[in-house]
Amino acid sequence: MIIIIDYGMGNVGSILNMLKKVGVSAKISGESDDIMTAEKLILPGVGAFDNGMARLAERGFIPLLNKKVLEEKCPILGICLGMQLLSRRSEEGELPGLGWVDAETRRFQFNGELGHLKIPHMGWNEVRASGQPPLFERFEKAPRFYFVHSYHVCCERQEDVMATSFYGYEFTAAVGKENIMGTQFHPEKSHRYGMHLLQSFVNI
Repeated sequence: MIIIIDYGMGNVGSILNMLKKVGVSAKISGESDDIMTAEKLILPGVGAFDNGMARLAERGFIPLLNKKVLEEKCPILGICLGMQLLSRRSEEGELPGLGWVDAETRRFQFNGELGHLKIPHMGWNEVRASGQPPLFERFEKAPRFYFVHSYHVCCERQEDVMATSFYGYEFTAAVGKENIMGTQFHPEKSHRYGMHLLQSFVNI
């Protein structure tokens, strides 16, 4: 069973619907027992970094998730803000992140000739995998995914960068560190590409 973690910060219904199309057993839940018995976890997220971390803390999820993900090695997929929360900190706020990935979350900065680019980065964009990570197996050479974000994750270790995209400059579109994965884009809004990626997550 895949549990989509409900902490009031994500498009949980859209993710569940996409998983149903994949044909996998999934459930939206904010119950600790469901999280602890999950085979895989999805951490969605839309909104501000500090608000996301505060809501996880209020529900007592942080120690629970540390045990499930770091000790039991349960596969987890962070989506959009959910991926940013995997980092240590964000320029958007003051609270520490989960710190599972050696990274910081930074705002897009465009100067000079790039000053015309709008923030947030919104719409479809190509994503290029680094090597052959499991989430991107059997994809086309440059699949397209849907993005809506003003911040992006900057990894300290290149090996944690699973995929990149380009908006003014190259940025990290997906991270991967053992059982911990994240996408800056929204697979639940990315039609067949998103369905394919979620199927790959199911197959891991």
